[in-house]
Amino acid sequence: MKESMDSNIKINTTFEYPFKFSQKDVVTFAEATGDKNPIHLDEEYAKNTLFKRRILHGFLGGSIFSKVFGTLFPGEGTIYLKQNMSFYKPMFTDVSYKAVFTIVEIFPKKNRALVRTDIINVDKDIVTTGEALISHKSIS
Repeated sequence: MKESMDSNIKINTTFEYPFKFSQKDVVTFAEATGDKNPIHLDEEYAKNTLFKRRILHGFLGGSIFSKVFGTLFPGEGTIYLKQNMSFYKPMFTDVSYKAVFTIVEIFPKKNRALVRTDIINVDKDIVTTGEALISHKSIS
């Protein structure tokens, strides 16, 4: 079943994607990137930090943007050109989040769009926010 949105990309078009990461995902990300900061991997260490428990790597959380752009919104063939991100709150394993994508601006001659990218927690707080520039044949 194809869940992507291959058409009707207009300003204020929104796409939402629920997700969560496991501690196994965190360990895999740490191995792949080499970022083995104990705040992500060692529960005893994390208990003595500001967050009192292990947190996700910020870029692991933000990687959900790549997954969605590459496979779901606006659809297959999307080229991810640029991303900025600000991290406002920590993310934790096995917690449900929602990624929200909102088309902010369209550049029809180049089939590009500026997209606001947010991660929202269950309390409806923005934990990560940013903007991405993407290109896709359906953007015109």
